Amino acid sequence: MGITEDVVLLAKSAKAASAKLAVTTAEERNGALAAMAGALRAHAADIVEANEGDMEAARAAGTSEALLDRLMLDEDRVSAMADALDDLRALPDPLGVVSLESELYNGIQLRRVSVPLGVVAMVYEARPNVTADAAGVCVKSGNACVLRGGSLAARSNEAIADILAAAAVEAGLPEGSICAITTTDRAATDVLMELHGLVDVLIPRGGAGLIRHCVEHAKVPVIETGTGNCHVYVHASADPAWAHDIIMNAKCRRLGVCNAAETLLVDEDIAPTVLPPILRDLLDTGITVHGDAAVLAVARQVGLPVAALADEAVPSVVPATEEDWATEYLGPHLAVHVVGGAQEAIDHVNRYGTKHSESIVATDEAVIDDFLAQVDAAAVYANASTAFTDGGQFGLGAEIGISTQKIHARGPFAADALTSYKYVLRGAGQVRA
Repeated sequence: MGITEDVVLLAKSAKAASAKLAVTTAEERNGALAAMAGALRAHAADIVEANEGDMEAARAAGTSEALLDRLMLDEDRVSAMADALDDLRALPDPLGVVSLESELYNGIQLRRVSVPLGVVAMVYEARPNVTADAAGVCVKSGNACVLRGGSLAARSNEAIADILAAAAVEAGLPEGSICAITTTDRAATDVLMELHGLVDVLIPRGGAGLIRHCVEHAKVPVIETGTGNCHVYVHASADPAWAHDIIMNAKCRRLGVCNAAETLLVDEDIAPTVLPPILRDLLDTGITVHGDAAVLAVARQVGLPVAALADEAVPSVVPATEEDWATEYLGPHLAVHVVGGAQEAIDHVNRYGTKHSESIVATDEAVIDDFLAQVDAAAVYANASTAFTDGGQFGLGAEIGISTQKIHARGPFAADALTSYKYVLRGAGQVRA
């Protein structure tokens, strides 16, 4: 069979499974999650071996260190994937939740009850742990899934999907509950996103190019997970120690994740005193700073290396361009801009941000309130790192993505966001005039 026929066959299998999954009990789905977690632990060595093949190929292709970090699996990371499935089991059942209940004027009893979406297609890049997270969230919410991972993690994704699918079936879920497209041909993605009537929702998770392609070409509904051009703004009232620790964590904890800070904004009144230790530690950590004229001046005054062009081998402070303010680096670079006050910072964030995660460091409560109210983002923080934007950190369990749109799901979303609802009405012979 060709690629189109293969993808359609998988989608049809998932569609058939979705009807059976919709009527499973919470106990049955939680039992499957337990079996899936156990299977990951039992086959951790096989998964790591498959991942080593992906890592070897990625290194040979010159893949960046940040992307290699997202790709890499070891036994601890496989164990964390299994733990995330166990955490899902402990969450409340997202199905059968009654969000509205009333008696109509004619005596009919009305309830609005949560139900699965049906078939969830997931298209993602580089991170094989997403295979386990997506499969787990879909099982928890009674949805069948068709998973389409990126070619960089092809071996890892196939190994994980095969292990999870077999465990789910052994636990009593229908064949087709967890399906994976294993071909590396990109045409398969285009086929998948056009399967109106088989696929109920498409969730792209990856770089801006992938997301834009899916949004522009899909013929099925899309929940858009967005890129993360995240900011930390240090107000004049900020505690300098907090400011230092928050930006270092937000930027340096993991470079290749979407909740990493990509721009630091600092009030001009405190820039000469607050910036030097931050810049010094960023450079010592291997981060190249793209600064405006004020940042360059501070760097020169305290003897930090300033260069005309970025060189990752020798981190330094380099002149920022307009492009830097809008860039999601996902690597060892940070844009730094000195602003005239809170409103300028808010305007900058709303102009260049991607509506993901934004943070203010301040002690002035009025300024904090203005920032939290005016900044348009899925998650806004006061005096905390943007690194917390994560389904697990929010108590949602394994997330399926972080949405920067406003319809259906926003921010980290997991099992409850993969439900819709239907109205269930019970009468006693009523007819309408």
